[in-house]
Amino acid sequence: MGAGVSYSEASTPEGMRLYAIGDVHGAHALMAALHARIMEEILHDRPDDWRIVYLGDYVDRGPASRGVLEQLVRLTESDPRVVALAGNHDIGFLDFLENPSPFGLFAMNGGFETALSYGVEIDFTSEAATRRGHGELVARMPQRHKAFLAALPFSAGFGDFFFCHAGIRPGVPLEAQSPDDLTWIRRTFLAHDGLHPKLVVHGHTPVDAPEIRANRVNLDTGAWRTGRLTALRMEGREKRLIEVSA
Repeated sequence: MGAGVSYSEASTPEGMRLYAIGDVHGAHALMAALHARIMEEILHDRPDDWRIVYLGDYVDRGPASRGVLEQLVRLTESDPRVVALAGNHDIGFLDFLENPSPFGLFAMNGGFETALSYGVEIDFTSEAATRRGHGELVARMPQRHKAFLAALPFSAGFGDFFFCHAGIRPGVPLEAQSPDDLTWIRRTFLAHDGLHPKLVVHGHTPVDAPEIRANRVNLDTGAWRTGRLTALRMEGREKRLIEVSA
């Protein structure tokens, strides 16, 4: 595979500033505060070009998934420089909307709170009750939220940086990574010490503090539980962490 790119060497495209934001999981107040802070920097500094990349997992667990999706729909529609990637929980929500199982990712991992943010209380204790709640949720959920989730890309790359939700399968070319790995991979990726073709910036696996390794950066600081949402700012070779807390 040849030499890869290390954290210290990774650089943005000439004249472009990048921001990446870790897993939101329904923590809408934190997301709104962090986005406002980033936009304030952009408007103050006026970089030639910029991107804000959200790393997926917008729903479940936290209290305000509806608010998160509503803001992301507005942001991405009004400015293509705001990029939202797919996380496994976002896919799990779509799966539930298509196939209301009481045993899927959504039902077992914080989907109750997501439904509640739309004003629907789902009883996941039986198939029949789950289907009833599912019908209510489908009726209450704006079609544009579902369309937004269905259109989320699985990765994005700018300069020496590769952005995805969970990580990549080492040794597989970036353009050949599977959606399943990009949204779910853990052990094989996290345990790999070798450099990748680009520096991988990801979330998915909650950590107490942002994890900066030679070959990857993990920005999932468990916002819904810790009250801390983390971003990485990249410009040229310069990198800086930004965090908002409840």
